[in-house]
Amino acid sequence: MEKCTLVLGASPKPSRFAYKAVRSLQRREIPIVAIGRKDVDLEGLKIRTGKPLDIDQIHTITLYLNPHHQKEYYDYIIALKPERLIFNPGTINPELAELAKKNGIKVVEDCMLVMLANGKY
Repeated sequence: MEKCTLVLGASPKPSRFAYKAVRSLQRREIPIVAIGRKDVDLEGLKIRTGKPLDIDQIHTITLYLNPHHQKEYYDYIIALKPERLIFNPGTINPELAELAKKNGIKVVEDCMLVMLANGKY
C-alpha cells in the first residue's frame, strides 16, 4: 500500500507553499488527501473542508496552518494515527508536537518541499 499524505491547510492559490506542496506530491504520484478552507478542485484533486474520516490510512500529515489554527485539529490529527507529522516553517507548535509524541507519532520540523527535493521524504 502506498503511503498517503494529508496536507492540512491546502490552498488553491499558486503563491502558497501549501499549493506547491500538493503539486509536488502530485508530480511524484504520492497519494494525497487535501484539507483546506474551501471545497475546490485543484487540478483533479478535491480540497475538502472539515475533518473527514472517510479516508484511507494516512502515513504523514504535513501542516500548513499556523499554531493558532491547529488547535481545532488536535483530536482529529491524533484520531487519524499518522506515523509522521511534519511541521513546516511557520507551523511549529510545541504543544501539538508533545501531544503527537505522546501518541506515538514521529514529529519532524522541516520543509516538506525541501524534503521532497532532497529525496528525504
